[in-house]
Amino acid sequence: MASSAEAQLCLNVTTPEATGEPVREIDLVDAVLAYHHGDHRAAIAELMADADFLRDQLFTASRLISHGITRGWKPKYERASGLKVKELVGRHGLP
Repeated sequence: MASSAEAQLCLNVTTPEATGEPVREIDLVDAVLAYHHGDHRAAIAELMADADFLRDQLFTASRLISHGITRGWKPKYERASGLKVKELVGRHGLP
């Protein structure tokens, strides 16, 4: 029998893994477009605003965290993956 503290910490959440159901992959592009009701411009504007906000947060954090605590790590404000827009467009079947 679980104590009251254990019962409070227990999350009775049914997950697909627990029920044996297959886990469905979520296409992030489709999810973003669905959230914006298919409005491509609104979706892009929101993602650009999010990227700008996160760059600002990264800049602020990098100024507040000491060099010693990060052991010399310095943030990068742009991705270095080399992934180009044409590759993204081709991958998601966009015109």
